Amino acid sequence: MDMINKFYSTAVQTVSTLSGVLPGNNVTREYEVLDQVCTAGVGLMWKVYNGYKKSTKQEVSVFVFEKKSLERWSKDDRETMLETLRRGVQQLTKIRHPHVLTVQHPLEESRDSLAFATEPVFASLANVVGDSVRSDKKLYDVEIRHGLLQLFDGLQFLHQDAKIVHRNISAETIVINKNRSWKLFGFDFCIANQPATDGTPHWPFREYTTSLHVLAQPSLEYTAPEVALNSINTPDSDLFSLGVLIFTIYSGKPLKMFGSDYSGFRRYANELNQRKYPPMNAVPGDLTESLKALLHPSASLRPKLHELKQITYFQDVGVKTLSYLDSLYQWDNLQKSKFYKGLPQIIPTLPHRVNLHSILPYLVKEFVNSPMIPFVLPNVLLIAEMSSQKEYCDHILPHLKPIFKLTDPIQILLIFMQKMDLLLKLTPAEEVKQSVLPLLYRSLECDMPQIQDLCLAVLPTFSTLIDYNAMKNSVLPRIKKLCLQSSNVSVKVNCLISIGKLLENLDKWLVLDEILPFLQQIQSREPAIIMGIIGIYKIAMTNTKLGITKDVMAHKCIPYLVPLSVENGLTIAQFNTIVALIKEMLGRVELEQREKLQQLSTIQRDNKPKDASEILANELETSTLSSSGATNGNKGNDDMFSGFSVGQPKPTNTTLAPVKAKEQLKITHTAAKPDILSSMMQSNLTGLGTSTVPSVPPPSATPVQVQTNNGWHSANPLVMNHQLASPQSSNNNFSSLDDLDPFGGGGNSGGAAKPSNVNGANMYTVQQPTVNYIYPTNYSLNNIQQQQQQQKLSMGNPSQALPLMPQTKPLQPADNQNLNALSQQDILNFLN
Repeated sequence: MDMINKFYSTAVQTVSTLSGVLPGNNVTREYEVLDQVCTAGVGLMWKVYNGYKKSTKQEVSVFVFEKKSLERWSKDDRETMLETLRRGVQQLTKIRHPHVLTVQHPLEESRDSLAFATEPVFASLANVVGDSVRSDKKLYDVEIRHGLLQLFDGLQFLHQDAKIVHRNISAETIVINKNRSWKLFGFDFCIANQPATDGTPHWPFREYTTSLHVLAQPSLEYTAPEVALNSINTPDSDLFSLGVLIFTIYSGKPLKMFGSDYSGFRRYANELNQRKYPPMNAVPGDLTESLKALLHPSASLRPKLHELKQITYFQDVGVKTLSYLDSLYQWDNLQKSKFYKGLPQIIPTLPHRVNLHSILPYLVKEFVNSPMIPFVLPNVLLIAEMSSQKEYCDHILPHLKPIFKLTDPIQILLIFMQKMDLLLKLTPAEEVKQSVLPLLYRSLECDMPQIQDLCLAVLPTFSTLIDYNAMKNSVLPRIKKLCLQSSNVSVKVNCLISIGKLLENLDKWLVLDEILPFLQQIQSREPAIIMGIIGIYKIAMTNTKLGITKDVMAHKCIPYLVPLSVENGLTIAQFNTIVALIKEMLGRVELEQREKLQQLSTIQRDNKPKDASEILANELETSTLSSSGATNGNKGNDDMFSGFSVGQPKPTNTTLAPVKAKEQLKITHTAAKPDILSSMMQSNLTGLGTSTVPSVPPPSATPVQVQTNNGWHSANPLVMNHQLASPQSSNNNFSSLDDLDPFGGGGNSGGAAKPSNVNGANMYTVQQPTVNYIYPTNYSLNNIQQQQQQQKLSMGNPSQALPLMPQTKPLQPADNQNLNALSQQDILNFLN
């Protein structure tokens, strides 16, 4: 949180500072000003800010001079200083050279500030020289050597071409740009050539005066001795200043500090005439003699700039490489290609910051030259390999994005495929989808087998970054098309290997719908291709996420694989692999099909509807087991009435022979199971024929009831048990079922049986249950009603009661037919 607050306060402070300095300056109309990066110029009075142009987003640096820094100066000094600064920027704007700071927007002045925009700047030399400099800003030796050569070129241009003497070469007036190139700046005190009448060059002399502010005049620490001793200004004076600058770079401070002490400077100039130099232990040995020559008190004895370039100090491979890059625009493509081919051996020997900021900018400029891209791109990717992801995203990836879209020259795709692992490691996932994936698509569609093989090899490594739709609609169709159309066996095999590696990232249905049918379209029968196909089947079958269904194996896979096993050219190991896969598939089909059939058999057995005989047999078995403990004398009797004890003995009546004949009537339903319906009907008919009690109801109206948990239940399937009312608890003790009147004689309705005295006999009246009976076909309902009425009339006189029967005479053959019809048709219809 403290760090966030610190960043916030810094940002607020910067914004508030700029808002107080630049509100009325026209530079802010076109440029967005960001944070401050360094200071530069005389007395480091120019504050340098990062920024960009609002219209084009081009990166720039904005130099700002705040007038309030001169508030303590006298009015004359303020005006002199402001005029000096204006003239220096105007002169800088006029000069165009690779080693002179480039001005992007001319000087703009407001009431509070001066401001102008230049190319992006890293720091001034004064900001990176000295013991207090941060380690990340300290200069490497190769940077110093190369920077000095750049200053030599810049000064040589000023002296020979522009005819200008700088007069203020110092650490404050040397600026290092974003690409770590050293640029001349601070032309505040420069003097232009004013040739004499004879045409010889002449630079007017300006005397140093103590009346002006020290910052309004050239720095005495870097001023040549002839200025004080001989009152002359020549280009050689800048060479002396250059020597002091070299000493300052290595030692951290100038030869001697003078400030505004001009007299002390004159004394020191006399000492230099005696060749008294300070210790130069910090200066490299191969530069010491040249440095002393630059500091010679006699201007004419100082070495020339072109001579300095040839000393051993600058004969370093890294320095030469950087110098070649500076002059690269002058070479043709053949010379460039030779240089770029040797560059990969040099890049690893240079510091990473030099590669990233000094070499890379020159390389990416060649991307506009298509024939040179195959020579430049390996060097760019080599630098990327030594970079962090942040450095790659900030400095390299923006330049590679346009190259990802190129297909000509074809070597570009080849280089990218060879370095695809590096790109995938450094490129963010979102950029992979937007830039790298289209590159792979184009590689799959190219005509070079080498590129296709490389693409197929690297494709599975980042399959997790490919979304499902892209995989299904873009990647797989291209691989399948390439495998089917290519005539190169290696490409076909690599297609199959790539698909096999991609399987784990696919879903089951995509494999079943797209991959397996595609394999059967391959017509090639080379052993390598067959084994690739076998490998895909093996992975698809063994992967728990995928899995091939038994139906697909039985109908498609096995019929396709068996012919492959007899192809010519297979080795014994390859044949064994194919056969083992076929056997494994057959075993799985057998296992799964057997399990399925067993499960279906179990389900069918559990859910199969039971017929009537099975249901009644189960009920009879349950009833027999439940009543066996209470009725010991009827253990072997299957009669449905065996659970009850009849109080009156059954009389025999020889006059009812036809009825006894009915006793032999049995209805057969199945031979393998007990005929419960026949037993029940036989029991009813037997009761009908043998009973002499006149009140016995007809067989079809005599339900047998057993007590269950929920009430009384009839074992007679002709009775709808949900309509049978359970008898209420009462004190009635019936000794026989024969005395019960199921039709509720005596006029009682509802309730339990009640005792009554009729002609002195103790009789019971039974409630008529609400039961729906099923009667035989052609059974006369009128007869039933007549019998019920007769029974009601005879309730008062039991001796006159008539038996409730369909007919009072013996059953006729028609009745036999009715009973047969009842047992075979109606009852079975009812059960069904």
